[in-house]
Amino acid sequence: MVEVSHNKLKGAISKFKDKRILVIGDLMLDRFIWGKVSRISPEAPVPVVEVEKEDFLLGGAANVAHNLRALGARVLMAGVVGDDDSAVKLLELAASSGLDSSLVIKDDRPTTVKTRVIAQGQQVVRVDRESRQILCNQTIERLCKLLEMHLDTIDGVIVSDYAKGVISKALMDKVRALFVQKGIPVLVDPKPINKEFYRGVTLIAPNKAEAEAISGILISDESSLEIALKRIYKELALEAVLITRGSKGMALWQPEQGLLSIPTMAKEVYDVTGAGDTVMATLVLSKTSGLSWDESAYLANAAAGIVVGKVGTATVTTEDLLTLLEL
Repeated sequence: MVEVSHNKLKGAISKFKDKRILVIGDLMLDRFIWGKVSRISPEAPVPVVEVEKEDFLLGGAANVAHNLRALGARVLMAGVVGDDDSAVKLLELAASSGLDSSLVIKDDRPTTVKTRVIAQGQQVVRVDRESRQILCNQTIERLCKLLEMHLDTIDGVIVSDYAKGVISKALMDKVRALFVQKGIPVLVDPKPINKEFYRGVTLIAPNKAEAEAISGILISDESSLEIALKRIYKELALEAVLITRGSKGMALWQPEQGLLSIPTMAKEVYDVTGAGDTVMATLVLSKTSGLSWDESAYLANAAAGIVVGKVGTATVTTEDLLTLLEL
């Protein structure tokens, strides 16, 4: 059980607005096409969706940045987009959310767009437009030079890896040299296929399936959970490991304290979309605002409990957190 002082948590939350966080990763545009179905196509046995409206939201690493901004932080977003209309839309949304996109590079690849067609409240199909190719050396070098220019202004870093090619060994080597070695925490939302890239960062936060893939251990109880997290910690030379467990809350592993299980605070679950992004945002802000990993995980778990009680890709504000702490 985590023992926390609510006054200390409130004090940390009040510092969120003073933090400048760098988000590096796979930027995406989420496109939602809403409509209704009243007939089947005569061309093939598929529904005909009559479009009623269309929405665009920040996705992938851009949604992590959006979550940080909702919590009051100043956010610098780094990544790659294409030279296309989708990039224009993504950058417009970022600007309207108050995000700094000066580290976003245009490259010879399509902007990642995930289009969801929804009719009668049900997703009919998802169409992905993307490239998974690793960035060329020249683009990686450009990105690294931009990171160097902002080194002295960054309090914490989130690496949001969706295995779309932005996060590579070369880039992560530079991130470690620039930030970890200078004591700036680097937190990673990982993809198991890229686990070797994360060696030596501060913390990674996989979900259960990702933790099983990274550790090679099936997690079935508290014992196997601890073994898996300890293996990840040792193999990747981390400071700590946090696993998100859905309805079971979270678990944190640190070398001194061992395993800490944190039950979920969610009263009702309407939608888990984006909950992991909320966790990462709250975690880095809490840690850089003076909380321990235990306390940071407690607050991140509280934020996750709030966001899953909202419908759609939602965010959490400092007001939401402060209200919860008053209960």
